[in-house]
Amino acid sequence: MKNRDGIFATIAVALTTVMLAGVVSTDAYMQTAKAEVQGVRALTEVASGDVLACADTSLVASDAMTVTR
Repeated sequence: MKNRDGIFATIAVALTTVMLAGVVSTDAYMQTAKAEVQGVRALTEVASGDVLACADTSLVASDAMTVTR
């Protein structure tokens, strides 16, 4: 019983590792991670009080999904 559980656990860990590597290597994951880093950086600046008076709007303007009127 212990041997069977050990084999099952080893196979499950190996499959999970391969699947996670497949997800991490996608462009969608990279874009999401980049957006998350930018958001965390912005929140850190606001929380620390280091926000500049004229914010850099190039990130907002370059967004392809921005709605224009």
